[in-house]
Amino acid sequence: MTSDYTQVFQDTEAVEKYETVTYAPDSYASRINERQRDYLRSLVRREFPEHPPVQHDFACGTGRAIRALQGLVREAHGYDTSAEMMAKAAEVGSRAYWHQIPMDGPVPTPVAAGFPALVTIFRLLLNVNEGVRDRALAFAAKVLPHRGSGLLVVENHGNAGSVRHLRARRHSGERWFAELSHDEVERLLARHGFEIVERRGFSMLTPSLHDNRVARAADAAARRMPGSDAYAVNVLYTARRVHA
Repeated sequence: MTSDYTQVFQDTEAVEKYETVTYAPDSYASRINERQRDYLRSLVRREFPEHPPVQHDFACGTGRAIRALQGLVREAHGYDTSAEMMAKAAEVGSRAYWHQIPMDGPVPTPVAAGFPALVTIFRLLLNVNEGVRDRALAFAAKVLPHRGSGLLVVENHGNAGSVRHLRARRHSGERWFAELSHDEVERLLARHGFEIVERRGFSMLTPSLHDNRVARAADAAARRMPGSDAYAVNVLYTARRVHA
């Protein structure tokens, strides 16, 4: 991660705010989280019907992706630079083995837990620089050395092709505002030997429109339209290694 990330989330108050305010019930983030949870559980049931995978959650934070798949994986491993985030994850009921990793240096070595495996990388890509993104994907490639090893699921919570892009100029230069296009994510994955096999969007709205009933109704209708994933603000990409 970046030093900013690690320093911010060494503060227990920042960790508490992330878990109880950002992801408060009925908040923008928690609604997207619920939709993602449903998708992830359906994905695992569909792709691993006979042998449940081992989950490796990189930049696990408070264990949101781990909690989403409890009961559907053989075991879960969470990796993060912030001990405080992982402590909160355990406190709120995320069941996993926790591994604190350095924020730089060699690519962390994943626990050897067998196959199939599922790597999840949520809410990381926009918060770090390109070097850290590459480090995260290199970690995923270590977990998934070949096509039959399992799946990678990566989140982009700032799609540059969505309405969120309209705010880009106003927030230019702000460290917590960033965006990535589908092409940029695809190139990042390809650089580490992954190809996208599925893309799913979860909201066409920005947080400022979250409480508008008309906008929420329009969002629900738009998400059912073919091709709407291209314009969603929040997107998950499911990928496999290219080579056998």
